[in-house]
Amino acid sequence: MTGRIRNRQLAAKIVEAEEAAELIEPGDNVGMSGFTGAGYPKEVPGALAKRVAGANAEGRPMQIGLWTGASTAPELDGALAEVDGIDVRLPYQSDPVTRERINSGRMDYTDIHLSHVAQRAWQGIFGELDVAVVEVSGITAEGHLIPSASVGNNKTWLDRADKVILEVNSWQSEHLDGMHDIYYGTALPPERKPIPITHPADRIGVPYLECPPEKVIAVVETESPDRNTVFTPPDENSERIAGHVLDFLESEVRVGRIPRGLLPLQSGVGNVANAVLAGLGNGPFDQLTAYTEVIQDGMLQLLESDKLRIASATAFSLSPAAVDRFNRNAADFRDRIVLRPQEISNHPEVVRRLGCLAMNGIVEADIYGNINSTHLMGSRIQNGIGGSGDFARNAYVSIFMTPSVAKGGAVSSIVPMVSHVDHTEHDVDVIVTEQGLADLRGLSPRKRAERIIDQCAHPDFRPALRDYFDRAMSSSYGRHTPHLLGEALSWHQRFIDEGTMRTGA
Repeated sequence: MTGRIRNRQLAAKIVEAEEAAELIEPGDNVGMSGFTGAGYPKEVPGALAKRVAGANAEGRPMQIGLWTGASTAPELDGALAEVDGIDVRLPYQSDPVTRERINSGRMDYTDIHLSHVAQRAWQGIFGELDVAVVEVSGITAEGHLIPSASVGNNKTWLDRADKVILEVNSWQSEHLDGMHDIYYGTALPPERKPIPITHPADRIGVPYLECPPEKVIAVVETESPDRNTVFTPPDENSERIAGHVLDFLESEVRVGRIPRGLLPLQSGVGNVANAVLAGLGNGPFDQLTAYTEVIQDGMLQLLESDKLRIASATAFSLSPAAVDRFNRNAADFRDRIVLRPQEISNHPEVVRRLGCLAMNGIVEADIYGNINSTHLMGSRIQNGIGGSGDFARNAYVSIFMTPSVAKGGAVSSIVPMVSHVDHTEHDVDVIVTEQGLADLRGLSPRKRAERIIDQCAHPDFRPALRDYFDRAMSSSYGRHTPHLLGEALSWHQRFIDEGTMRTGA
């Protein structure tokens, strides 16, 4: 036995990654660990990709169905996509090779609200789960699995899979032991019970994942780092967006809608989100809490400064420098970070009960407040909806943030009509760009349009948006949500044809 594998029965199943990959059959549905580049298997996917490449070269094409928690890394998604080894991918991805295969029609992709995945897997919607490949940070003498830097759907994969391959990664901090809260009380209707969480710090489960030893067909030892996310320093636009959000939160405190310590924070991943979190670190709020899906650099900094008391999530998404700090001080974070299965971290019931303040990024918004967070020009998927819908519909306040222009100013992020809808106007409370903040709560569609155009649109596009809205008011089919249907998506078509949304360019 090694230091990280203390169970004799499972230690006897240690093999090389190549041998483990041979146990996955063509056509298998494979559930792999991983969420935002944390806690994914490091060796078996690469070995499987080599096997697929060999089979393809011999005229025996091999593909699998790949299920994960969320995005993984080039050595998983990218390696398997490169050899055309994935037939269908779910529920979220961010790999450029995978994205190219999806958008070229060479790979099927099912984009799903992250809180829905476990339930659908239990229902059998995706078919049978043949194999689970799950990274853990250790195995106790009793056979308990110490989770890694993400939990994601690992509990469900281990429960549902016919066969299990474990990767035990000694690079992961040994002080992750005790940081997790794995809840085994979920069920399908009509047996479902309330999730007993009333505060982000509540622990309602056990610190380990469970798996019958007889299901484990191989154990692979690794010592490899997670794919770390490199965040650029906040630029001027990100800082201006952050400033608008912080001003809004202060105003909500002043009028008594939220307490001085705010409500539990949820933040999407990215540079704008990190800028907002950095602003909170310098702001007037103390004793903060977070109930979110990902802990990124800004949230780790809030924990280090004691501005943030507790953070509940399902995974990390940290830069290399932040990973180093976390690994050095993981023992100090063990009582202040709770990592849960994503069906709990994103659970609509809990999000609504806690009253989360949801802050997420977008691709574009239209003048009535509908949000596209996944597609370019209506057809090309970027990543996926992820957990933004879980939080947006159920948050106490749902905030969406974006720079007002993209592609060097050729694309307006505020358009007459979004080319794809992920979040309807009914789930959108606030839209923020570097130009300003539009509080849309309680407004009719026409009042929403006026506020979004005036407060959020870039000055270069504001006159054209106002012209569109004014003409729609005078000649559209109706006046409640006035649109010129022949023009509503013309901005996107102009970009496809001419490379810009600007007229007369």
